[in-house]
Amino acid sequence: MKILVYMGHPAHFYLFRNTIVELSKNGHSVKILIQKKEILEELLKSEGFEFTNILREGRSSSKIGMLRGMIKRDYRILKHCLKNKPDILLGTSVEFPHIGKLLGIPSINFNEDDCPAVPLYCKLSYPLSSFILAPENCNTGKWENKTIAYKGYHELSYLYPKNFPPDKKYIKDKIDLSRKFFLIRFSKLAAHHDEGKTGINAEIAKRVIDILTSHGNVYITSERELEPEFEKYRIGINPIHMHHALYYADMYIGDSQTMTAEAAVLGTPALRFNDFVGRLSYLEELEHKYNLTYGIKTSEPEKLYGKIEEILKMKNRKEVWRKRREKMLKDKIDVTAFFVWFIENYPKSAKIIKKNPEYQERFR
Repeated sequence: MKILVYMGHPAHFYLFRNTIVELSKNGHSVKILIQKKEILEELLKSEGFEFTNILREGRSSSKIGMLRGMIKRDYRILKHCLKNKPDILLGTSVEFPHIGKLLGIPSINFNEDDCPAVPLYCKLSYPLSSFILAPENCNTGKWENKTIAYKGYHELSYLYPKNFPPDKKYIKDKIDLSRKFFLIRFSKLAAHHDEGKTGINAEIAKRVIDILTSHGNVYITSERELEPEFEKYRIGINPIHMHHALYYADMYIGDSQTMTAEAAVLGTPALRFNDFVGRLSYLEELEHKYNLTYGIKTSEPEKLYGKIEEILKMKNRKEVWRKRREKMLKDKIDVTAFFVWFIENYPKSAKIIKKNPEYQERFR
């Protein structure tokens, strides 16, 4: 097969990395298109993946800028597809369904955010998508009829135990592993669906650090520019190794959806502080069904401080979270194995899962 993958965010690199490797091993030709986004190019290069950046100039975060960027990507993807004639399009992409429909190429849309949380993305991408691959708890709105619901999360495509063996060797030069340590994450919150949303500001970060420092070392990873007072906490670790740090951390606190879910599926106590709390089904499940994470709204900073102190007082908290993680993993499949099977056997695979959703139990 000639497979075309689109990545618009660093999270998509992790989502597709193992699937791309397996598809390539199986003899398929996989090409990657990206847009300029933070460390995405760095991650792809670290894995030795070849790629084409179709929006190297980037785009503004205004609505007009996003529209112009989408039109440019549509045009450049169209040119690429006319030249290379892929058999299938894969990605969390607004543009792929447009081009796929125009050229008669099936497009598989990968998403885990509920439509009420990202309505514009759903309206622009779902109507023309061939199928939507989403976790079984994801609300895909009126497009449920074309949704393939699987037992997993995006994060389990790269952090499922078979695919991620944690190793201290990747972080021992950057983190003092002789002491307990905590990771704090600052997101940029600059996507269109982040408009009006806030997270951890400097005042709250200072209070959180004050609580944590008597219990261990604090390390910060940040998408946005750090205030000078926090620079000494910045973790100078290769982004490709961040999940090893997350696994061994004693606690994670941040305003990122993805990193919160990553910490949770790795069995690390995770606290999320932003205005998306209560709006994303996969994080709600990780919190309320598996007790792996806690979501706290920005209007309740005292609740955040109290929850941190509560977890710090827990005896054997890592063991408690390990057992909670095991319970979660018993309910989930090897997402990468499922993705590879679905893509290689499409469109027959879509019919099989639609008729018998339990077929996916084979992927464990």
